[in-house]
Amino acid sequence: MKILNRIRQIPFWSWFWFILGALYFILPLYATLNFSLRMERDVIGFKAYTRAFEDPDFLKTFLYSNMPALMTIIASIILIVPTAYWIRLRLPEARRIVEFITLLPFVVPAIILVFGLIRIYSSPVNIPFTNITIIQPLTTFEVGTDILIVAGYVVLGLPYMYRSVDTGMRTVDVRTLTEAAQSLGASWFTIIMRVILPNIRSALLSGALLTFAIVVGEVTLASFLGVPAFGPYLFLLGQHRAYEPAALSFASFLLTWVAMGLIQLFTGGQGQAAGTH
Repeated sequence: MKILNRIRQIPFWSWFWFILGALYFILPLYATLNFSLRMERDVIGFKAYTRAFEDPDFLKTFLYSNMPALMTIIASIILIVPTAYWIRLRLPEARRIVEFITLLPFVVPAIILVFGLIRIYSSPVNIPFTNITIIQPLTTFEVGTDILIVAGYVVLGLPYMYRSVDTGMRTVDVRTLTEAAQSLGASWFTIIMRVILPNIRSALLSGALLTFAIVVGEVTLASFLGVPAFGPYLFLLGQHRAYEPAALSFASFLLTWVAMGLIQLFTGGQGQAAGTH
């Protein structure tokens, strides 16, 4: 009865916009699922999923995309967590500047980013006015290309990861935790690793999920850098087939929602502030 009373107290327009928003997201997914199940005429089945998952290129490209996704998440955490922590602790006046910088990936298209990377790193980087080479052309060997694409993905995921980390740090008393750790003789590295990171784990997981989704589905950087990633594979598959891309797209959405559910299950029930220790 209490639940029913709470539901009745919600205004009509709140329900209206909620249902409208839910339909906006659910109907395209339903249409994609319905289309992917109709590969055979007058038969609803999973033939499109079977054929898509049996393609050896699917597993190859998907596993490859997981590698730069993981490296991008690690690099983003190493870059963003200390930066957001130091800004909140010592340089609050620099927060607007950093927020502006993190918004640049929304303004600068990925095509500009990838051409900039290719333009700069397709030739050796020398010390000015000398013939001493600092960096060999990164586009000429596989490891160098992987470094470039991870760097590009870090830039693309910067707005999402930074805001997730910054939001997580708002829920904990960073200054008090730092002073308490310093009073016990902890170093800066220990403070970040054993005090800050455990208290923003939900924010890190959220940012990691968004970064993973961006990397796995990204097409522009992977195409122009010539890496066997999942995004270009799905794009090329859609040029020649109809049902398999729909099946893979729905499976990708489902994977994302499962990951979000796991994050909510393991961390959502614990408030960030409640988990501060």
